[in-house]
Amino acid sequence: MPVSLIPSFLIYCFVGGITPGPANLCSLGAALRYGRGPALRQWRGLFCGFFLDSMGAVVLTWLLGAALNDYVGMLSWVGAAYLLWMAWHMLRSSGLNPDRDPAAPSFVTGLLVNLTNVKVIIFCIAALSSYVLPYSRSLWALLPVGLFLPFTGPACNLVWLFAGASLQTLFANHRKTVDLVMALSLALCAVSLVWGH
Repeated sequence: MPVSLIPSFLIYCFVGGITPGPANLCSLGAALRYGRGPALRQWRGLFCGFFLDSMGAVVLTWLLGAALNDYVGMLSWVGAAYLLWMAWHMLRSSGLNPDRDPAAPSFVTGLLVNLTNVKVIIFCIAALSSYVLPYSRSLWALLPVGLFLPFTGPACNLVWLFAGASLQTLFANHRKTVDLVMALSLALCAVSLVWGH
């Protein structure tokens, strides 16, 4: 990637990472409902899932290049189904005591969120195919960018997580309303994933 593209690439990473999406909404919702500690356990899974997505994108873009774009649409349906399942679960568990909820945030839930997060997969593939592939098809050119990407989205997840943790006491008395808004937001993300496919 030419040095002149680095500012554009960093803006792309920030905007892609900070805008609402499944991982950011999960970070916010986990912190609002369970507090900072459990949300941080989930965040570690989000980071690992993002890392695996990024490394997978490196390998796929290196092996398949532009032909990969034809199959990204199928991933949208898988991601949308998982988001709808999370929204349903959030509504179903609304009002449960967070200490007794069997689906409390964990490393595994965070990992699954990002492994099925089409926004992250497309984000990584688009970054690599837009900022690296036009200039080099070398694995050694793709790899540093792929290693950098997991530090962008998960860093932005922390912003949402700490915002949720700071608002936790404010929303404690409005749990059902918060759960409904979060579930509807996840459902909206699911619809937007498949609307154009």
